[in-house]
Amino acid sequence: MTKHIRRSLEPVLQRAATEFPAVVLTGPRQSGKTTLLKHLFAGSHGYVSLELPDVRASAEEDPRSFLARFPPPVIYDEVQFVPGLLPYVKELIDEDRGRAGQFLLSGSQNLLLNERVTESLPGRAAILHLLPLSGREAVGRIDAPLVWEAEGGTGARQSLSPPDLWQRFLRGSYPELVANPERDLHLWHSSYIQTYLERDVRTLRQVGDLTQFQSFLRAVAARTGQLLNLSDVARDLGVAVNTAKAWLSVLEATYQVFKVRPYFANIGKRLVKSPKVYIADLGTLCHLTGLRDPGHAAAGPLAGPLMEAAVLGEIVKTLMHRGERPQVYFWRTAAGAEVDFIVDAGRELIPIEVKTMATPRPAMTRGIRSFRNDLGDRCGPGFLIHAGQGRLPMGSGVTAAGFAEL
Repeated sequence: MTKHIRRSLEPVLQRAATEFPAVVLTGPRQSGKTTLLKHLFAGSHGYVSLELPDVRASAEEDPRSFLARFPPPVIYDEVQFVPGLLPYVKELIDEDRGRAGQFLLSGSQNLLLNERVTESLPGRAAILHLLPLSGREAVGRIDAPLVWEAEGGTGARQSLSPPDLWQRFLRGSYPELVANPERDLHLWHSSYIQTYLERDVRTLRQVGDLTQFQSFLRAVAARTGQLLNLSDVARDLGVAVNTAKAWLSVLEATYQVFKVRPYFANIGKRLVKSPKVYIADLGTLCHLTGLRDPGHAAAGPLAGPLMEAAVLGEIVKTLMHRGERPQVYFWRTAAGAEVDFIVDAGRELIPIEVKTMATPRPAMTRGIRSFRNDLGDRCGPGFLIHAGQGRLPMGSGVTAAGFAEL
């Protein structure tokens, strides 16, 4: 039996279940949603999987009888397969609005679930997101602060040599692979992508040709960390630009990519300028781009985007698993100055530069210094995240820190 891995979202999920009649837990397939719900609520809630065809048919044909057969408190797993059930869930909630934690709903399609929950359960449901494991969760330090939150200290979780770091990137962060290091990576990721295409993507109306969609997924992976020009991608694949846009929204809705928009003080500009796109899981990224060994990953042309994706993933997962909405941007000027990531931490902006080298140098912080000069008082401390170990002051409010200390 696989050992339970503690998740940072656990206290957030438990609190939400005491405050809302329904809690919706979304995230990619295999991120641990079912495991987490059963671990926290198996003693208090029934459990029903709506992915099974006969159960799904029963819920669709006679939703009121189905809900009476599986009454609250209950966990309904993969609820996106029967979205028509939600108005009847609302009916039951409205009969007893004072009772929290009646329905715990999970699903792997953020877009469809959010639409249906907004329509059917307004004000009645908390929506939380569970992504694959953060580095903190993988090593059992779920409360470790992010590096800019560690007052005068360190957010270090463990010592990682560069070869160990790249091997971890290659494996990815899905709980099953982290808990079972003997698993065949190539076979697991190949099976995951096929299951994702067959079970998640096939159900979405924007996708007709699964083979062509898989080619699109690989094309996006090859452009990880770049400004995504959908016109170029569409031309290369021989599809319409609107089709490419719809497919990108599918990748976002199923948590396969993160979009990072440019930082502008004018919020309107952020929305119209081209974003950078990153494949969310490093193991998936390595599999899609043909990377099979750590040396190839560290020395190849995708080393920089891989390292950036790792830093972005750790920030997004850590914040999202606290129940927060991450606000991460990149910064680039017409004069050529740029910073990989700008984290809006509320009262201040945290500039972060990412390097694959294990030996940080002050010259690598030039972009952060330019950003600090431009933003002035709003700018917080800057960080250069690298593949080595330890922390080192770089001057001008910038600190170099190894990835394990992020």
